[in-house]
Amino acid sequence: MGCGAADVANLLRAGAATIAEHRVELIDLDRPIGDADHGENLNRGFGFVVSTLDTAVPETPGGVLKLAATTLISKVGGAAGPLYGTAFLRVATTLGDRPDLDASAVVEALRAALAGVVARGKAEVGDATMVDALTPAVAAAEAAENDGIAALLSAAADAADQGAESTEPLIARKGRASYLGERSVGHVDPGARSTALLLRAFAEAAR
Repeated sequence: MGCGAADVANLLRAGAATIAEHRVELIDLDRPIGDADHGENLNRGFGFVVSTLDTAVPETPGGVLKLAATTLISKVGGAAGPLYGTAFLRVATTLGDRPDLDASAVVEALRAALAGVVARGKAEVGDATMVDALTPAVAAAEAAENDGIAALLSAAADAADQGAESTEPLIARKGRASYLGERSVGHVDPGARSTALLLRAFAEAAR
């Protein structure tokens, strides 16, 4: 089964609802190692994405994701807006004007999202960032591509959950948390957690 513009819009709505539900958790994760604004910023940004989609849904999946990207970049403060915005923008560019996405296109989209985050944040696996959740998610999606969109997103979400948990014993090497040095150990990275939450929401919505 393919995934059209309306389907992608629904995935984003599901993601927004999940971020709203976990807003306080993300704030609490960010408090000891950042500005305690990750949950609030993301919640506000995805709220703007949903209200914009409620006005009009673009005609292609890429168009929907470009709208999400520009909204997040313009409306979200901190690191979250530019990082998520760049991820969605890279995906939109990669997808182009395709009217419908199959499983291979979704895997391609996840690869593009990871490339965008890496290019923007200059982070790699082990730096205790969202890259630690997104990298294994992409690998899991690639391995599950033949099982269809819902299954590959579910595999990606499982891997992202584990990736986010893996940031807890790490010393943060990027972002505000890196200023704490060894004191950043013992904290799950909020960006890795929100990445896992979004992928789980996308997987549930795709089912």
